[in-house]
Amino acid sequence: MPYEDMGFARIDHHRSLRLGIPEVIYAEGKSPEQVAEIFARTAASGADVLATRVSPEAWQAISVRVPAARFHAVARTATLSQPDSPTTPAGTVAVLCAGTSDLPVAEEAAVTAEFLGAPVERYFDVGVAGLHRLLAHHESLQRCEVAIVCAGMEGALPSVVGGLVPAPVIAVPTSVGYGAAFGGLAALLGMLNSCSPNVTVVNIDNGFGAAINATLIARKSARSGAAIDPRHHERSATGA
Repeated sequence: MPYEDMGFARIDHHRSLRLGIPEVIYAEGKSPEQVAEIFARTAASGADVLATRVSPEAWQAISVRVPAARFHAVARTATLSQPDSPTTPAGTVAVLCAGTSDLPVAEEAAVTAEFLGAPVERYFDVGVAGLHRLLAHHESLQRCEVAIVCAGMEGALPSVVGGLVPAPVIAVPTSVGYGAAFGGLAALLGMLNSCSPNVTVVNIDNGFGAAINATLIARKSARSGAAIDPRHHERSATGA
């Protein structure tokens, strides 16, 4: 089980072989120099590289060491896709967010899923305060194999999406809202109590974790050829 001991970090070069997902750098709490060193060492191994929660200072350090890397400012991520990297087929991942304030978390999810090779469709600012904005995309949402739904405040959007989409819904509570939102706790509890049975929940602001799980689901779907046909998911009135 190879890993590289850098003293302040041990890079798990074997993770992609075990899980099909490379080790990812969580940059928050690390110095810019540490982030850049881990990023550069991982890149030197020939692997694709993803770093999340990247500050402008950390990105500056990365860009000096690895000029081919890309910075996604809204998502706060840095990526490097190596030439000739193997790709794994995956079904479509839909990424939705309730409001523009949720964009950093939603973009973290979208960029992560795209980095892992999943086709991503974005539906932003479609919260329940203006439900017609979501319903305008009802037909296209039926194509997704899995949906990631980010929302703060009362966290209602995943329940609505869960009632419309014949696919797993991964809910991401965000730390958006006024005082009683308690930094995303209100949204988290609301999502955990969703009446839509196809909704599961990740931690507050964890767009990355949602994207990992969504991509694994989408890959399984692509391998099995199990494209979802909404007609196969109709439920009788007695079974609803």
